[in-house]
Amino acid sequence: MTLHRPLAKLAAALAGAALLSASLSAQARELSISTVLSDAFPWGQAAERWAELVEERTEGRITMRVYPNSQLVAGDQTREFSAMRSGLIDAAVGSTINWSPQVPELNLFSLPFFLPDEAAVDAVTGGAAGDMVFEAIESRDVIPLAWGENGFRQLSNSRGPISEPGDLDGLKVRVVGSPLFQDTFNALGADPTQMSWTDAQPALTTGAVDGQENPLSVFDVARIDQVGQQHLTLWNYMNDPLIFAVNRQVWESLDEGDREILREAAVEAGEWEIAMTREEESERLADIQERGVTVTELTDEQYQAFVEATAEVHDKWVPRIGEALVEAAREAVEAR
Repeated sequence: MTLHRPLAKLAAALAGAALLSASLSAQARELSISTVLSDAFPWGQAAERWAELVEERTEGRITMRVYPNSQLVAGDQTREFSAMRSGLIDAAVGSTINWSPQVPELNLFSLPFFLPDEAAVDAVTGGAAGDMVFEAIESRDVIPLAWGENGFRQLSNSRGPISEPGDLDGLKVRVVGSPLFQDTFNALGADPTQMSWTDAQPALTTGAVDGQENPLSVFDVARIDQVGQQHLTLWNYMNDPLIFAVNRQVWESLDEGDREILREAAVEAGEWEIAMTREEESERLADIQERGVTVTELTDEQYQAFVEATAEVHDKWVPRIGEALVEAAREAVEAR
């Protein structure tokens, strides 16, 4: 027996070290959160709020470090979903636009003039269509947890007021990297130019590009009026919901209790950010007008003219998005 005591002590020491390591692992874990915008914008604030809630409710066992400005994908926001899917990113608060190249169903929200108001957005995200979108994301090894809001994208330009499709003839508009955006502005007679926001700012300043489209929060915080954008049209032509999500392997490595904490915290952060974004809209608009920007709001008849002008875009894209999904969304909008 004496001969085996050193081995027994070694085994006990190794077991103790393993238990300690497991205990430390359970006590402390850091997850990365990718987001496109910093906490100067509601989008970035949503990610920060999620991180704060998780750290608070796990008593520091899980910390979520926010990496804004697409740092984890070298500034290429369209690679965010792929990076999260592969495990290079643990979690993200991402844009339906940026993730749509990998999840075609997300183009639902970019269909031009399909979601006319906030009630329509809520009806879609909170109903069967929203569930179908989440199922499509989950089928690609990313677990969606909650909705947030980047908001309706409005059109600005340096040339003049826009109130009908003809006003866009030949207008050079900076658009994000999505073929659906190209098709939409082509249908309206504009000249869409795909470029990053870093490239867009000098192009707007020099007049190489006439206009751009972004939510009011981005127009306001980024002071887009300072790069020659003195005409703003509120046309609600598409909406960009945000999605709180986690890589599948990360999700499955968590116990049920921590999964519930992450999900509940995401839902709470999303609801908080949606309410804040909407509450700030009127104040942002007033501030923008005070800075000398001319604001055009469409009448119902003017809005309908844009709907009709982009009907061909729906014909092309609905089959790509999925007939059943679009129909479920349409029914939700009509029943709102």
